[in-house]
Amino acid sequence: MIIVGEKINTSRRSIAEAVEHRDGRFIAEVARSQVEAGASYIDVNAGTFLEREAECLCWLVETVQAEVDVPLCIDSPNPVALGEAMKRHKGEPMINSISLEPDRLRSLLPIVTAQPCRIVALCMAETSMPTTTEERVQAGSELVERLMNEGVPLESIFVDPLIQPVSVDTRMGVAALKAIQTIMEKFEGVNTICGLSNISFGLPERRLVNRTFLALCMCSGLSAVILDPTDKQLMSILLAAEMLLGRDEYCQDYIDAYQDGRISG
Repeated sequence: MIIVGEKINTSRRSIAEAVEHRDGRFIAEVARSQVEAGASYIDVNAGTFLEREAECLCWLVETVQAEVDVPLCIDSPNPVALGEAMKRHKGEPMINSISLEPDRLRSLLPIVTAQPCRIVALCMAETSMPTTTEERVQAGSELVERLMNEGVPLESIFVDPLIQPVSVDTRMGVAALKAIQTIMEKFEGVNTICGLSNISFGLPERRLVNRTFLALCMCSGLSAVILDPTDKQLMSILLAAEMLLGRDEYCQDYIDAYQDGRISG
């Protein structure tokens, strides 16, 4: 399972303040703690800075990569900010994200195909959010094929089914799970990715809902997830599920995590 650490996002007050004051030590600690907890990528997002996004995003890329050796997930729909941040990234980043929305596709496609990178492809139609499995699969399939036609390797594409709250519509969880399974079966070698927190919006005990949904997504074939890897209970579910699904040879990752104190029952 590919884990994208979500905590360096300026929608969080502490992160926004650290970016505003260029507190590299604080940002470095947040990055390091996520890698030590198991993150494969560190997400960086400076979207709340609007006109200063490019400047702030570039600073985050340089600051985080000076501290940790994992690649970054550069999180922005802004083509200028994205392009500048990609120039400063060492190695192959993940780009979050592209969709079929005409303006977004037109502006971002030349950027994400200009150099090797992994691409988060949203199951977003040209004009609306998907509600059914079929709508997700149709939008995701069209975008996968468009990216492949532009020379993007299938294994570099991470399809996001767009998780929506079950508090609004109880069918949203099942629709996303079926979309993950269908897309993984339709495009052998493609990846799927999602963020967990939307599923529990508006509900009590949100962490319980998120943990349970993660296990269900993994059973459906999910290959990457955006989450807080310092949430020990959430990571414990992930490690146990990986083991039970036969993806942890000799149960070694689970045992190592237990011995390191990273498992919480």
